Amino acid sequence: MTLAAYLDRIGHTGPVAPDLATLRAIHRAHHFAIPYENLDVQLGRPVVTDPAAAFDKIVTRRRGGWCYEMNGLLGWALGEIGFKVTRMMAGVRREQDGDIAVGNHLILRVDLPDGPWMADVGFGDGPVDPYPIAAGPVDAGLFAYRLEETPGGWWRLHNHPAGGAPSFDFQIGPADEQALAGRCHWLQTDPASNFVLNAVVQRHQPDRLLVLRGRTLRVFTADGANDSLIADADDYVATLKTDFALDLPEAATLWPAIQARHEALFGT
Repeated sequence: MTLAAYLDRIGHTGPVAPDLATLRAIHRAHHFAIPYENLDVQLGRPVVTDPAAAFDKIVTRRRGGWCYEMNGLLGWALGEIGFKVTRMMAGVRREQDGDIAVGNHLILRVDLPDGPWMADVGFGDGPVDPYPIAAGPVDAGLFAYRLEETPGGWWRLHNHPAGGAPSFDFQIGPADEQALAGRCHWLQTDPASNFVLNAVVQRHQPDRLLVLRGRTLRVFTADGANDSLIADADDYVATLKTDFALDLPEAATLWPAIQARHEALFGT
């Protein structure tokens, strides 16, 4: 694991220092270079919370990853640069599902001279920029988000209205790594998990967000959203390579399940 290899993977060639300018630049570069994806879960390959495993997958093998991998890798890299980073547990849909959701998302607190900031490259369609942990609007990229302080020491990030999940909650404090690993295991093995049920790939670009959920490719731009359907297994593999920079021919084996899931949800 080398910082130089990570910076090369995300295409960052600017200054590197433990300051806000570097944090913003690396956060954006990571978002634009590396897609969010759960395809290893779909392929039945175990995913762990170890940053070394994420480095091998994302940097060496040029794959994407989900929150445990994406933020695990980013947190390691920021630590190498000299940032003070705290891994924290969050709960996507905790507002709807309760505390059982806590640990289904890994996020990063980065302490800067002006206070704590949130770094999160693992929420899929979340903010492309880091943001201060302070109540108020979060404007980043194409979408507007909002951070709210709620009772009991919890914070809630409200996603944009077209987002894949409405919100996630977190408390300020280090993650329980054992609990985090447990939730990671559950999300990739339980038949009721959305990550088991649905193949999802997302990628931010400076002027758009691409979301591939099953057969449906949705492209968000400043003008709105446009949907198209993937035709077949070859089209699926080609879309992964062309739109998401993922060279994964074995993803063709997922097509029967993707097609069946689409028919179950939409009847076509």
